[in-house]
Amino acid sequence: MTDGTSTSVPAEFANLVQQLESATLRSDLRVRSIASPNGIAPHSVAFAAEVLPVEDDGTSAHGAGRFILLFDPEGQEGWGGTRRIVCFAQAPLEGEISTDPLLTEVTWSWLTDALAAHDADYTHASGTATRVLAKGFGELAGEQDSAHIELRASWTATGSSIAGHLHAWGELLAMLAGLPPQDGAISMDARRRERG
Repeated sequence: MTDGTSTSVPAEFANLVQQLESATLRSDLRVRSIASPNGIAPHSVAFAAEVLPVEDDGTSAHGAGRFILLFDPEGQEGWGGTRRIVCFAQAPLEGEISTDPLLTEVTWSWLTDALAAHDADYTHASGTATRVLAKGFGELAGEQDSAHIELRASWTATGSSIAGHLHAWGELLAMLAGLPPQDGAISMDARRRERG
């Protein structure tokens, strides 16, 4: 739950973690806790997600991402607050969309639209959307051609609720993977009980 730079966990951070762990996410995403980064903030919690189905090696050919909540009760220069979200999402591209010149702008708008749809208030947003095109040559000609989109973003979460930010990230990942909107969802707590 913390990155090891502080031994006591503030009640506010513990409450934020509880909100994230009990959040209800799309059932077509596999979401799990992962190790938090060290040295960025006194407290952090991190999650990874893969778009189902997942391969035998645990990866997804349809998309994946990471979501990190950083918490510093003193705040940090540039954050404009005490809670910073850092996220990553990527998915493969198929067909003409891979060459769409507006793809990166649309990807960023999907994030901001998802944050608005989930009432996730924020300030100090920043990020990059990157389209990656790969083409094979020689003996790999035609076999290694691929394209994918990556979004790396961060923003300062405001307001008392944090779960909407996690929901927005899940929706972004689903949109990148081309999934339709979904009503059915499963909480991370339920997933943990299923594994237990």
